[in-house]
Amino acid sequence: MDKQLIAQFIKNALAEDVGDGDHTSLATIPAGTQGKAKLIIKEDGILAGVELALEIFSEVDQSLMVDVLINDGQEVKFGDIALTVSGSTHSILIAERLVLNCMQRMSGIATKTNRIVAFLKNTKTKLLDTRKTTPGLRYLEKWAVRIGGGVNHRIGLYDMILIKDNHVDYAGGISNAIHAAKKYLLDNKKTLQIEIEVRNIEELNQVIDAGGADRIMLDNFNYADLTTAVKLIDGRFITEASGGITEDNVAEYAACGVDYISMGALTHSVKSLDMSLKAY
Repeated sequence: MDKQLIAQFIKNALAEDVGDGDHTSLATIPAGTQGKAKLIIKEDGILAGVELALEIFSEVDQSLMVDVLINDGQEVKFGDIALTVSGSTHSILIAERLVLNCMQRMSGIATKTNRIVAFLKNTKTKLLDTRKTTPGLRYLEKWAVRIGGGVNHRIGLYDMILIKDNHVDYAGGISNAIHAAKKYLLDNKKTLQIEIEVRNIEELNQVIDAGGADRIMLDNFNYADLTTAVKLIDGRFITEASGGITEDNVAEYAACGVDYISMGALTHSVKSLDMSLKAY
């Protein structure tokens, strides 16, 4: 966990929600009131965000006592109790929505990731996420992918050279783009990996001829073309399939022998896992 990043996220999120005070709780519950609450799972899935919840409760009120009953990455069933919290009722109610928003979102991502990873268990293919994340929540969403058994692709624009179709078109072709990227890394003394996206077999052959890339993204290839592409590459580059891949066909695409399959749907259109925090 990146403690500094998480601390800043929590501060920003609480400022957005609390403003100048939780006036409903202040108006209806006497100061100093103590209470307990339990986090109830209302849908089967994979739990994620427990570690984050502990940080949220601590930031809101260090005197809150949290008892974790189910950890990140574990399967949960309807009716399970993931954790209990006790202490100031005002503090519990301030933390409630932020804890739920984060854990529901992260658990939804972890659940979907875990389900797709299971389809790949008899292949060498690993499941990647993408940059199709919610602005400001990328760290949490990619954390959830890892909890679900997936692998993080690049975190942002800064930790890999990924030459996509627009870069190729603006650079004047595949060879130009790769050579420019290699020169940039050399001139700036950086050691980033270079990945390049190809849209068809013709572009793939251009990349193979140019050399210099570490990974090739085979974008929107059908099954037959992907099989051909993997044979042409013959282990000389790391391979990644992307585009048009769903839960229904992911196992078929993995059977082509690609090293990775990336799916934006892991984060951009996932359903949150239902849960609630109830007093008891």
